[in-house]
Amino acid sequence: MSLPTRRQGPDARQPIRMERLATLPIFLKLGQKRAVMAGGSLPAVWKAELLSACGADVTIFTAEPCPELLDLVVSPPGGPIDIVARDWRPDDLVGAAVAIGAIEEEADATAFRDAARQAGVPVNVIDKPAFCDFQFGTIVGRSPMVIGISTDGAAPVFGQVVRARIEALLPQGLRRWAEAARDWRPAVQAYGFDFRSRRRFWEAFTDRAFAAVDKEPLDADFDACRDAALSQRAASTAASVVLVGAGPGHPDDMTLRGIRALQTADVVIHGSDVAEPIVAFARREAVKVVVDAPLGSTLPAMVQQQLQPGRRVAWLDRGNPDLCERWVARAVQLAAGSVTVETTSGLGLCPDCTPDCPAWIKLSRR
Repeated sequence: MSLPTRRQGPDARQPIRMERLATLPIFLKLGQKRAVMAGGSLPAVWKAELLSACGADVTIFTAEPCPELLDLVVSPPGGPIDIVARDWRPDDLVGAAVAIGAIEEEADATAFRDAARQAGVPVNVIDKPAFCDFQFGTIVGRSPMVIGISTDGAAPVFGQVVRARIEALLPQGLRRWAEAARDWRPAVQAYGFDFRSRRRFWEAFTDRAFAAVDKEPLDADFDACRDAALSQRAASTAASVVLVGAGPGHPDDMTLRGIRALQTADVVIHGSDVAEPIVAFARREAVKVVVDAPLGSTLPAMVQQQLQPGRRVAWLDRGNPDLCERWVARAVQLAAGSVTVETTSGLGLCPDCTPDCPAWIKLSRR
């Protein structure tokens, strides 16, 4: 399967935008809010348990609750669960935060969906995607860190397998660090850090979390992260550029250093031939600037305009910035202009690399 590259033609210099999404991933706060359910069959049990775990006050309208649902009412994981022994009515939906239907008959499902929408309540009818305003998806829970996975109803089993892969990568001990992040956030905000300093704090926090995942976060951990952020703030007055190799290669082969460089940049400059999935690693808020490709060893005026004090720029282009001659020449020019320069290899060689290129020579000797 071929990878998408920069658009050609009259709009070739337009910045890369976010690709289309089948659904909008959002996270609802349901604590002490009313959730209405219709139906008491077995498929309703997990949804009721999930809503209760989120702190919702769950009201279930059903004349025939299954035994598992009755057991759940006795010991809910969070918010209370009440059963009203009758069928639902349209006025039951008024004021609810969400409405869930465990309904088999299509006519009844249609009536429930229409009543919920009339009341302005987001609705989900279990196992009937056409009757849903939202989907639950598959969940990885390390609360307060929660990860949701959706296949837009196309392949739930696929989503479950992806969940299993993520579960294996995220130790249970990260729950404590996620709780610490929530507790420490006000203190971090009180320091008045700028974006880069805040990000440096949370990068240091993440490094410590994964290095000591089974350890309880301590005040000393907060102090170490704070000191890292303060060091970043002291160094953030000058412009900085990180040169990132961007091809050729598959986005899955992008180095972690390259991804981090893109995610910490205020501005991302990239050649018009850089594959869109590579640019997509950058954070959404970063300014994207397209320059004509191929680029030579001199600095384009567009690049120079972005080198403002305190701004961090990531420059994506083909080749290895640590080895290719044109990259080395750019780094020398940037350093001569009192710009802090970093490099990361990213994806490697240029498509048109020649045998006299230092990068080609180095790799050919391996």
